[in-house]
Amino acid sequence: MSRRVGMEASFAIAEAVKLAEAEVVAAYPITPQTHIVERLSEMVADGEIDAEFICVESEHSAMSACVGSSAVGARTFTATAGQGLELMHEVLFVASSSRLPIVMAVANRALSGPLNVWGDQSDVMAARDCGWIQYFAENAQESFDLTLCAFKIAEDPQVLFPVMLNIDGFFVSHVVEPLYLLEKEELEGFIPPYQYPFPLDPRRPVTMGAFAPPVLCTETRKALEVALQGTRETILRVWKEFGDRFGRSYKPIETYRTEDADTILVGIGCYTETASVAIDTMRARGEKVVMVHLRLWRPFPFPEIRAALQGAQKVLVFDRCIILGGPGGPLCSEIKSALYGEEKKPKIFNFIGGLGGRDITPRQFEDMIARGREILDSKVTVEYETIGVRE
Repeated sequence: MSRRVGMEASFAIAEAVKLAEAEVVAAYPITPQTHIVERLSEMVADGEIDAEFICVESEHSAMSACVGSSAVGARTFTATAGQGLELMHEVLFVASSSRLPIVMAVANRALSGPLNVWGDQSDVMAARDCGWIQYFAENAQESFDLTLCAFKIAEDPQVLFPVMLNIDGFFVSHVVEPLYLLEKEELEGFIPPYQYPFPLDPRRPVTMGAFAPPVLCTETRKALEVALQGTRETILRVWKEFGDRFGRSYKPIETYRTEDADTILVGIGCYTETASVAIDTMRARGEKVVMVHLRLWRPFPFPEIRAALQGAQKVLVFDRCIILGGPGGPLCSEIKSALYGEEKKPKIFNFIGGLGGRDITPRQFEDMIARGREILDSKVTVEYETIGVRE
């Protein structure tokens, strides 16, 4: 039976990797993800998991090692954060275009400069177009569950794409929370034995990732996009299967207190839980506000976000990343794109906050919603506002 334990999300992810029986872990330590691979290295050293742990000299080397191990048919895991994810950037595209089902946890962290080891979502948003399936966990339980799902999704013969699980650095990665760990016998059959259909074998030599001239490159990129969009069905099926079997269901879009809404706050990551406290307070005062949590980031859940925001008068989008020189935050940009062709579009405004690990309280979310309504009811034409900037 499941065990209820107190554990930080980093260790919960390591437990999930152990249960999935990963065969190769290649990683380089970087705050705030180090606890994940540190715990896995202990498990390998203690014989808790029969895997090769490869200590590499950089995150670029870590992803390169993962590409090699996955290509020969080994179940492969890694983890990184912040600058480490950006150092991997070149190889992320190799993994996805080669259709290698690597699973990676990212403890989201601010990017330099200035140097900052605390959490925001600058790192994953800089890598949003790398061709990986990407989704977010909001707490330790979700981190455990969605890591297990990641292996099943990535390795499905109809998918064969790498999966990136995102958790907010420190706010999720280092916080001890109660969660239920599954036992090995409970998980039996959920993650089938890994059989990569195209393993590299010197007895049957093939070429992978070869040079493609202009006459071929357009078709290969189009095929990759069609295939990535086609993973939605499997992602939804696996999440439903997990829910049917273990009682915890996941969807591309999660909604909270959706009845009679005229104003919707949209967010991604752990701050949606904080914002939900503000939603409860405001609804107790009779205000018609709701929360929409985005879980699936790539492929982007266009149908679900359109359905969730249908009928709203005002939509406020909270981003923990700023597009420098651009329109504000990446989540808001995607929301506007999703709603562009709709006949009845709500008014949309963007807030940016929590950069570099700065805290956002429930009261600040209340103020944010009130301020957003004020702006949308006025003729102010600013693109966004940043929360808590000191004069």
